[in-house]
Amino acid sequence: MHRPPIIVLVRPQLGQNIGKAARAMLNFGLTELRLVAPRDGWPNPDAGPAASGADIVLERAQLFATAQDAISDCSTVFASTVRRRDLVMPVVTPEEMAQRITGSAERSAILFGPERSGLETEEVALASAIVTVPINPEFASLNLAQAVILLAYEWSKCSELAQPPAKDLEPPAAHGEVDGLICQLDEELVSKGYFHPPSRTQATENTLRTIFTKPGWSSREVKAIRGVIRALVGPARNRAKT
Repeated sequence: MHRPPIIVLVRPQLGQNIGKAARAMLNFGLTELRLVAPRDGWPNPDAGPAASGADIVLERAQLFATAQDAISDCSTVFASTVRRRDLVMPVVTPEEMAQRITGSAERSAILFGPERSGLETEEVALASAIVTVPINPEFASLNLAQAVILLAYEWSKCSELAQPPAKDLEPPAAHGEVDGLICQLDEELVSKGYFHPPSRTQATENTLRTIFTKPGWSSREVKAIRGVIRALVGPARNRAKT
């Protein structure tokens, strides 16, 4: 079974960004955060509020002096950065990164550099490959939390995170129920002389049938629409004033 990747923030500058990165991690099931020489020290009082409840990530965060120390137990390491012309090493997409992580039972890590300058050349060289997020070259401006959430999300697509339960969705109505609704509507439209000219009746009926069969109505929705039709064509109700 594959192990979730470790997120390593190298020399992060702002406590708020550490907190936002922790929030992004927990959104997608990642809880192991390692910090390398944060500029303002650790713990940082600004991280908690920015994490918006991702306290478990901050509480478990480990502090390291160097990036090399932070990844010493990892077999596969990815450096999140733009393509480096001064290094000859593989460059993979986020999807390829996620597949390699989930295809291995060994420890893996993703390195993120400081907000202003990114990873140094020697830190990128520690990685197995560079992972680069496709981005508009005319505005290549991703903040730290955005970079973390994009790669964490890509990893989550290969994992088994909880999805909304199917019972929250109503089952679609049977064909006969929907057909009954369409017939009721058709009868009322005929009585009101809606179909004109007569030569277009079949085409219009087909269009209406397509409209009402396309959404995938539930039984409750079909009953509601039929009630609306009855209310529109029937006599007005006298409601006693209270």
